[in-house]
Amino acid sequence: MAEQHDAVEDRKPQSDEARSAFAPPEGVEQPQVAEEESPTSEFALPAGLAAPVVEAPADQPASAFATPSTYSARDTPNALITTAGLPLVRLSKDAPWQDRMRTMLRMPVGDRPVAEPVQKHDDTGPAVPRVLDLTLRIGELLLSGGEGAEDVEAAMFAICRSYGLDRCEPTVTFTMLAITHQPSLVDDPVTANRTVRRRGTDYTRLAAVHRLVTDMTSEEHEVSLEEAYRRLAEIRRNRHPYPGWVLTTACGLLAGAASVLLGGGVAVFLVAAVGAVLGDRLAWLCASRGLPEFYQFVVAAMPPAAMGVALSLQSSWDLSPSAVITGGLFALIPGRALVAAVQDGLTGFYVTASARLLEVGYFFVAIVVGVLTVLYGGLQIHAELNPEGTFKPIDRPVVQILASFVLCLTFAVLLQQDRSTVLIVAANGAVAWVVYAAIAVTAKGSPIMATAVAAGLVGLFGQLLSRYWNTSALLYVTAAIGPLLPGSATYFGVLSIAQNHMDTGIASLAKAAALALAIAIGVNLGNEIARLFLRAPGAGRAAAKRTRGF
Repeated sequence: MAEQHDAVEDRKPQSDEARSAFAPPEGVEQPQVAEEESPTSEFALPAGLAAPVVEAPADQPASAFATPSTYSARDTPNALITTAGLPLVRLSKDAPWQDRMRTMLRMPVGDRPVAEPVQKHDDTGPAVPRVLDLTLRIGELLLSGGEGAEDVEAAMFAICRSYGLDRCEPTVTFTMLAITHQPSLVDDPVTANRTVRRRGTDYTRLAAVHRLVTDMTSEEHEVSLEEAYRRLAEIRRNRHPYPGWVLTTACGLLAGAASVLLGGGVAVFLVAAVGAVLGDRLAWLCASRGLPEFYQFVVAAMPPAAMGVALSLQSSWDLSPSAVITGGLFALIPGRALVAAVQDGLTGFYVTASARLLEVGYFFVAIVVGVLTVLYGGLQIHAELNPEGTFKPIDRPVVQILASFVLCLTFAVLLQQDRSTVLIVAANGAVAWVVYAAIAVTAKGSPIMATAVAAGLVGLFGQLLSRYWNTSALLYVTAAIGPLLPGSATYFGVLSIAQNHMDTGIASLAKAAALALAIAIGVNLGNEIARLFLRAPGAGRAAAKRTRGF
């Protein structure tokens, strides 16, 4: 019985563990495997060659990581380390901190020089969380005030290095600030961020923040963390330099000066000023009720357009409704945001540039909606609104220059600039208008080219003045581009659309967009030309590498 049981067990199929499914059954001849199909290693020794026998020392066990027997440290070739082709960057302390920090931000992290603390602290080192928090608070004020993303990063980087924090990487987007500090390669990084929710226009506060950063990065001033927090709190608590009634009056004078710049007289000046004041008060009312800025722009654009329609209904009055409407638009066109958007795009901050351009687009659409709504109503009551010539600067050159001066002066007041800078920026804007009129009117050149050249001079002079006074360039640039804003092309585009002339309207709006881009690119180009005369070693070469696309 035992023998029968063993025979039955031998006839049972074997399991998968004991037998392969691809193995040939019993009784079938095993196939021959070709030599080229047999698995082998390319590191195997050829047939007939004996492998060398290497005997390991008796006191050392054999290891796969042991040094080969044929290796000798004496016979190893010397490693050749060369610095040929690497840019040698020397950062002069005489250069402005903006250019020094911009140079280091455009350098690779490994090529940056070690931070030399400017501000003193105790032996335990700086309080890293407090330094990062102070950096984010200052960066928030700069970004909300309209500074470009690269300038905000340069300021944040300068603050960290002035307190001895090396290996810091600031990141700036349209609504978010972040900074990371890693003490060493083996320590955990410390990251902090801050959200920018509100934006305000106060260039006096912006200039005060720049003075604070300058003192923090200078060896001549000792600014501790407590002192920096105290000065920052004072900057936040300071009231605006101009009360509300001054801002409203400045808005009216700006619109009146713009209407005179476009060919209007004294009556047109007064009517445009009244329309702009009404629009400003309505916008303030909407802001106090918590309405978004889009609807504030819609409401602010309606009263100037309504005043123009009312003038067109009075056929006995020899006035220019187009000059009234266009003058009211000058205070609404977001030139500051457009310049900052193009600057961010040209310096490589594409996310922030896209967000700023989207914001400019929304404001532009709001202006178009407000004016278009009133014009549609005016056409229903048979208002005579025709695309007539709006300005003749060559006929009244002195009046036009004075009007551009007043326009820039009132624009600087609306931006809450310090009283010591409003006359300088107004003179810069008047010079820009003279250059524009000389090219576009006297020489009969392209208006777009004339706008770009005039804006380039504004950026050049603004950058040089900002470095001379050691402050932000926005103080001398933003208000100076006021006479160059494309208010006339915007109005005629909207009027043509209201009259159902779509092709003409779209072409005029495209011209307005081209003029706006010419202003922004010209200002940025003027800034870069100004930096060529400043001591900023290595900045140009690093910037060229950054935008090469690889």
